[in-house]
Parts: sequence; C-alpha cells; structure tokens
Amino acid sequence: MAAMAVRSRPRYRWWRPWLRWLRLAVVLWLVVTIALVGVLRFVDPPLSSFMAQRVLGAWWQDEPGFQLRHQWQPLQRMAPAMWLAVVASEDQTFPDHHGFDFEALRKVAAEHLAGEGSRGGSTISQQTAKNLFLWPERSWLRKGLEAYFTVLIESLWPKRRILEVYLNIAQFGRDEFGVEAAAQAFFGIPASALTAEQAARLAAVLPAPNRYRAQPPGDHVRERSAWIQAQMRALGGPAHLERIAPD
Repeated sequence: MAAMAVRSRPRYRWWRPWLRWLRLAVVLWLVVTIALVGVLRFVDPPLSSFMAQRVLGAWWQDEPGFQLRHQWQPLQRMAPAMWLAVVASEDQTFPDHHGFDFEALRKVAAEHLAGEGSRGGSTISQQTAKNLFLWPERSWLRKGLEAYFTVLIESLWPKRRILEVYLNIAQFGRDEFGVEAAAQAFFGIPASALTAEQAARLAAVLPAPNRYRAQPPGDHVRERSAWIQAQMRALGGPAHLERIAPD
C-alpha cells in the first residue's frame, strides 16, 4: 500500500495579528490628522499644544497668580507691520517655499558642523506645526512629526491662513500667546495699532520668549529689532507679502 502523503500544517505567523493592528493604527492616524488639519483651515483653534503645556505646568507647580493671556485676532485686524516683522525675522522666503527652506537648512547644518552659531532653520510653517500640535524639546520623533504636520498644513491651508494661525499661537512672553495678547501686555495697545518698531520688538523675542522681553527691551532685543526693521525695509515693506494668496 502506497504511503499516504502527509500534509504539513501551516506554520503560525504570530506577527500577522500585530501587522493588521499596525495597519489599522496607521490608517486611523492618517484619517484623524488629515481631518483635524482640514478643519483647522476654517475653525480657529482655541488652544495650542504649547499653551496647554504652559497651563498644565503652572497647575503642576501651583504658580500663584498664573493667567494665560491669549486672544484670537483675524489677520486683517493686525498691523501689516506685524506680518512683515515675523517674516523678516523668521522666514523671509515664506511666500515662496512649500514648507521647508532647504537652502537655510543647508547653511544651518554647515554652521553647526563648523561649531558656529546656534540658530535653527525652521520655517514659519514648521513652527506653526510644532506650536500647534507638538512639544518644544528637540528629538528625532518630534522633528519627524513636525515635518509630517508641515506637509499637511502646506497642502491644506493657504499661506495667509498659516501666517494667521502662527501669529495667534506664537509665544511672545512667559504667559503671552498671540500678537493681540502681546501687544496689550507689553504696549497697552491692540495689535492693529502696532508700529514697525513695536512689531520688530515682538518678533525679536520669538526665539526665546522666556528669556527676552519686548518691553522694556534689553540690549539683545534692541539690536535684534533694529536688524529686523532693516530687513523689513530691504524686503520692500508690506508689498513683499502681496504674493500670499487670500483665503
């Protein structure tokens, strides 16, 4: 009698259920994040990640008298000098790039390799992504997520909306977030009344709002704001931003 063929049992692949869950998680992440960024093109965020972290930090440390200062203001109710000041200070190619300034990144990398300078090469779009969704500490994970959200923001928002959100969530002081709150806290005026000098002072503190103050300004802020005003003139004034398409 011929020997019967024995069918081998399929080997159990222990990783297959995990792979299915991973695929589901990736799809869910994409759907949620794309939908969130899409909604925020039209809906003003009431709070940013950086604001939430500041509130939680104050609560955890039981800071007496803490008050988060933030008031949303549409872009058209801000002085155009403020728009130009942050672009001149933070990202002069903002109207033209698609989220990343590779030339600036190349220069920053060269400076760091040479042991010179400590500036970053992040664009306004990248800073908006970081402030709105992420956390301040540097890591490869945060930079990767920052790049992801930057691509989404640049794909789904017009430049005008990116600048509007950035100016409303940027940190200008320890507890001051957004241009309106900063203008009132430091100069006692609304954002619509800011002069070029005042706007430059606010932009000058953006790299380190916990270290520098727009009013009264220290030597660094005075020097930085003078440089920013010179850059504003060199860019041609508010006309530099006319290429930003309206909503």
